[in-house]
Amino acid sequence: MRRWSDGRRNLPALLLLVALLLLWELLCRKLALPGYLLPAPSRIALALVENHRLLMKHTAATLCAVSTGLLTAVAVAVSLSLLMDRRPLLKKALYPLLVISQAVPIFALAPVILIWLGVDLKPKIAVVALVCFFPLAVSIVEGLERVDPEALELMEVMQASPWFTFTQVRLPSVLPHFFAGLKISATYSVMGAVIGEWLGGSIGLGVYMTRTMYSYKTSHLFAAIFIAVLLSLILFKISELLAWITMPWSRDEQQQNFNGSD
Repeated sequence: MRRWSDGRRNLPALLLLVALLLLWELLCRKLALPGYLLPAPSRIALALVENHRLLMKHTAATLCAVSTGLLTAVAVAVSLSLLMDRRPLLKKALYPLLVISQAVPIFALAPVILIWLGVDLKPKIAVVALVCFFPLAVSIVEGLERVDPEALELMEVMQASPWFTFTQVRLPSVLPHFFAGLKISATYSVMGAVIGEWLGGSIGLGVYMTRTMYSYKTSHLFAAIFIAVLLSLILFKISELLAWITMPWSRDEQQQNFNGSD
């Protein structure tokens, strides 16, 4: 039932996308636009088929940077957020600096990272981790701040262990915020990897985009963009699936929302 409801919810967006693609194809054919300026969707699909082996090679390299950088960001964000929650003084000193750090554009930091780490996989992982870290950290800190104080007091009265209090009270409160941040970070992670590959590297979707741009193979460039968008959507859906698996208590509420909207 939920899949059917999801399908009906997404049907208008799917129909609009198909209509836009048909309009795009029609305009390219009627206006006879040159391929290097704006390729038709059919030419982009042809580029995907003709260069699928090379694209898969570059996609695998980008996925390696994305997965490693995202996992690094999750580990650091969770550890630092928990530490700030246990040490209020550290939170007062560190949290404003984390917010201020987001005012620095990643394009300004990336060249410095390349100088420090070289042009192999390490700077790409660092860029992805930096892009993904802040949404995760902010979401986790916000979730820890919203833990029910009455539930915590009850745990103290019952003389519950810190681990029991964490697993039964804090963790259920934090998980929705964590997965909200993870969805944002998972979407940003592909962008971070591509940015790192733009600035330096020998393989990856960002490198492929740069090469096709300079050779005016615009259909191949759009093919790489399509794969990057698809990767972002897949990672977003994986985050949703992990949230559904990890938070079984929220499934009934989600089902009630779907039924109520019907």
